[in-house]
Amino acid sequence: MVKLENKLSSREVAEMIEMEHAKLLRKIDGINEDLAKAKIGFSKYWTEGSYVDKSGKSNREYMVTKRGCEFLAHKTTGTKGNLFTDRYMDKFAEMEQYITEGPKKQLSPMEILELQFGIVKEQGEKIETIENKVETLAGTMTIDHGQACNVKSAVDSAVKKLCCGNESAAYENKSIRAKVYRFIWRSIKEYFNVTAYHNLLRKDVDKAINYVSNLKLQGKLLREVQEVNNQMCFQEVI
Repeated sequence: MVKLENKLSSREVAEMIEMEHAKLLRKIDGINEDLAKAKIGFSKYWTEGSYVDKSGKSNREYMVTKRGCEFLAHKTTGTKGNLFTDRYMDKFAEMEQYITEGPKKQLSPMEILELQFGIVKEQGEKIETIENKVETLAGTMTIDHGQACNVKSAVDSAVKKLCCGNESAAYENKSIRAKVYRFIWRSIKEYFNVTAYHNLLRKDVDKAINYVSNLKLQGKLLREVQEVNNQMCFQEVI
């Protein structure tokens, strides 16, 4: 009877531990360096090998023993470490059962369908989790340079509009124009609860541009703009 080795591919271990395979390889390489300096062999934990991917390219991997999984579990803290421990223990238990009891009975067509459905369902849940993470990330990302320029352009247009045109006396008056700019920037920060306009969320860009285009002057600043413009009109009549 051929002896079956209880080892897992580092690719499968990486998936269990929720880590990129390349990162896991670097982690194991680093451990090997430490062990080598202490003249300790690492074959009891893992052995280096290779596999061929779909493109026909040969890639590195390690075949990890149960002891090696225990070693990595100790190096992984928190929830990920706990989940990894549970997964690799289940996997080795299955392998040990296979060695002890031999292959299971042939599955019936219905059992095969149930197994396939379970796999599809599991993959669907993983995809849904990824989509939720992407959606959450999109909801917390701030605007990029191009979007910041669009907001700035909308503010420039709003200043001209609120001053009654870029040829108006109010717009040509640097003091009045600066006050209108400050009014708009302050309104954006207060409305969207940010400390600076470049901290706006990407999902709020269109809303911010629409908000700026609909701003209206009120109170003292409105009267100052009107007075400067009216004064110019009066001087032109005289």
